[in-house]
Amino acid sequence: MRNYTIQEAQSNLLELIEQAQNGETIIISDDVHVVQLVPMPLANKRKPRKAGSARGLIHMADDFDAPLDDFDEYMT
Repeated sequence: MRNYTIQEAQSNLLELIEQAQNGETIIISDDVHVVQLVPMPLANKRKPRKAGSARGLIHMADDFDAPLDDFDEYMT
């Protein structure tokens, strides 16, 4: 964990963001702690999406949009 003043953080913001992305906790403060930079837990762990990756996992019945027998009395 590293501490920086607001003035130091303003002049080194990109560097501080990079440190936070690498897992380091950054505290930016005046006399009292003001802000804490920490890495987001899911930011780097999410796999990229792949089109068609669910192919074959989902089946839709041929009569999917046919009226249900339970609603016959409401259909007349």
